[in-house]
Formats: sequence, C-alpha cells, structure tokens
Amino acid sequence: MRFLYSALLYLVTPLLLARLFWRGLAQREYWHRIGERFGFVPRSGHGVSVWVHAVSVGESVAALSLIETLVAAHPPRSVLVTTTTPTGSARVRAALGDRVLHTYTPYDLPDVVARYIARMRPRRVIVMETELWPNLFRALARERIPIVIANARLSPRSFANYLRIRRSMKRILADCRLIAAQSEPDAQRFCRLGADPARVEVTGNLKFDQALPEAQLAAGAQWRKAWGADRPVWCAASTHEGEEAIALRAHAALLEREPRSLLLLVPRHPQRFEAVARLCEKSGLKFARRSALKLPEDAAKLAEANVLLGDSMGELNTCFGASDVALVAGSFVPVGGHNVLEPAAAGVPVLFGPHMFNFEQARSVLLDAGAARQLTVEAQLAPALAELLGDPPLRKEMGRAGRAVMAANRGALQRLLALLEKIPG
Repeated sequence: MRFLYSALLYLVTPLLLARLFWRGLAQREYWHRIGERFGFVPRSGHGVSVWVHAVSVGESVAALSLIETLVAAHPPRSVLVTTTTPTGSARVRAALGDRVLHTYTPYDLPDVVARYIARMRPRRVIVMETELWPNLFRALARERIPIVIANARLSPRSFANYLRIRRSMKRILADCRLIAAQSEPDAQRFCRLGADPARVEVTGNLKFDQALPEAQLAAGAQWRKAWGADRPVWCAASTHEGEEAIALRAHAALLEREPRSLLLLVPRHPQRFEAVARLCEKSGLKFARRSALKLPEDAAKLAEANVLLGDSMGELNTCFGASDVALVAGSFVPVGGHNVLEPAAAGVPVLFGPHMFNFEQARSVLLDAGAARQLTVEAQLAPALAELLGDPPLRKEMGRAGRAVMAANRGALQRLLALLEKIPG
C-alpha cells in the first residue's frame, strides 16, 4: 500500500509544483523556499533535540505553549518547528523568532524525507493533531526516532474516511510511540483504527492551555476606547469564501436596528483580502481597511464606517479584545470550524454555525456552559447578534462562563509533558 501511495505521490509531484505556482499568484510566499519542501535544508551541526510539526495557523497557535516549554528545556536553536503554509510560517516566526529552527515540512516522498531527516537529525518528533504521513513515519521509525502525536484528534468524518484503509492506518499508527488524544472519543477512534491502546493516552486539548497575548488584548481595549465603549461591535473571525457575504448581510440587517454597529471582518487567508475588499464595496456598506489605518490614533476615521476589514496579520486577538460578540467562522461552510476557545478566553460570547466537526469537544463544553450559541442557518445570525448586543448582562454572563470553561479544562500541557519525559530522545 505504501508503495502505491509513494508511486502516486511521485506522479502528482508536477501537480504539487503547479499548485504552489497557482497559489503563489495570490500569495507570493508560496514561491519562496520551495527547496525546503524537497528536503534541501541546511544541515544542523548539533542535530535537533525535538522536531515539532504544526500544519498551519491553528496548529501553530495550539503548539506555542508546548514549543515555549521545549525551547526553555533544550539548548539554543535545537528545537525545530515545521509548517506547510506561509501563514503558519509567519505565525511561527512572529511568535518564536530565531529561538527555533524553522522550515516548511518536506513532502512525504521517500527520498525527500530521508534527505530531510539526515540533514536535521531529530532525536524526537512531535506531530500536532492529525498529520499522519506514511513515508515520514516509516523513515523515522527505521531510524528509531520516537514519534508522538500531540493534541491528537479525529473528527467523525476523518475517522470514517480512514476506516476504509484501516489496515494501512494500523501500520502507520504502529510507528508512533505515543498518541496523546484530546478526548476519550478521539482516543477510541485511534484505537479502532488499529493503534495500540497501551500507547494512547487522553491528555486533553492544548488549546485550553494557550495564553492569549496580553498586549494584543490591551490593544483591542484601546481600539474600543477610541471609537466609543458604547458602540456595538462584533467580529466575524477567520471567514472563508461565502461567509463574508453572510456576515455582511447580517450586519446590514443589524444596522437597521442599531445604525452605529461596527463589524470587524477578518478573513482566514491573506490571499483573499482583495477579493473580500471588493465584496465589501459591492455590499454598499461603508468600510475601511485596517492596513490603511493607524489605530487607535485613526479611530475617528471609523466614525462613518460600518465595517473594518481586518486585512492585517496577527491581530485576531486584538479584534476579540475590541468586540462585544465573536462569530467564529469556518462553520457556515463545511470547513469544520476554527478555534472557538480564543474568544472564550478573552471573555467574549461566541457564535458559530452548523459545521463544527473539527472542534467537537470545544463546541460541546462551551454550549454546555452557556458561553456560546450554535446557529443552524444564516437567518439566525442577525437576530442572535441583535439580542446579544442589546443585552450587556447576558454578554457578561456568557463571557464569564467562557473564562470558567478555560480555567476548568487546563492541564493538557502538563499531562503531555509528563508523558514526554518518559520517552527517550
């Protein structure tokens, strides 16, 4: 099976390059450092103590507290962090700078991963969430390099797909020394795919342990103070194609009730900033671009704006700090949702749509605590916003519940670190 997988991957390599070129038309960073994706990286003279792989922004954010702990416990620049996307790469560099080694993840081709491992010489590998790469895992196992899947999760949809190739999945999971699952259902799904139950532990979700940057929350409070604490403000966070239109329609309806309302519209991917700007223009709503403003100094320029387009990087938590309510997107389209715990940690009531299969546990605990509401159709969004924006005591109670949920579920990092101490490397 792995032979067929590898052969197919070699055959589609030209398509992978074409995809990089195509994506680079919108985001030029995809054209940079292509050699890293084929294992052509500088040799690490002293070897890598720990290699942490986080795919993109979400996994990178979840891994930050773990990476910070690993950096503190190992020699300088001996922790390697890899990502697959430019946005994930930018997040790692912004948060960790030169304190870690960083490259793009090598493609899962036998010669590529062999070259990468030979040049980096990792002693342990920690893979975040659900990154299961057959050739990489086999190459690491042959070199007797322990593999840990941290914050491991399997949505029902992913599990159903993997179940069709259960025999192959069992061989892949056999190469793992530890699978640290987010929840008991996640652990059971990994075991049903063939993982050794003795190597599966439930440690909890690392996202509960993430500390929001106080500087960003403080900046959000300054934004809010500058444009008026009594102005109703909501954030549509990490939107995908189709969701900006939903947010803009809901905001237009909201403006009929409260003409001073402000929408902070933050697309998930920077390559879509221009397309979303055109959509804002076509909507007829008055909008301003974050990239054209210096905040809070230019807050007066927002007095007549209905929408602030978040076309900047690394300011999502600032937007949460400036908002009364947060809609976490990726949930009105079948993406599976995004991190609902960040606004909850900021004490902001959370809304999300029907598609939350990537965040089952977080969704459930927030709903059970009354810190969030799930909407099943677009038509429910504007009324929900109107209710919450018009009821400060309710918002305060939901925000307090969200913070309580975060406090009650912390501890995944310490449980994971305790298990990692038992794994040589």
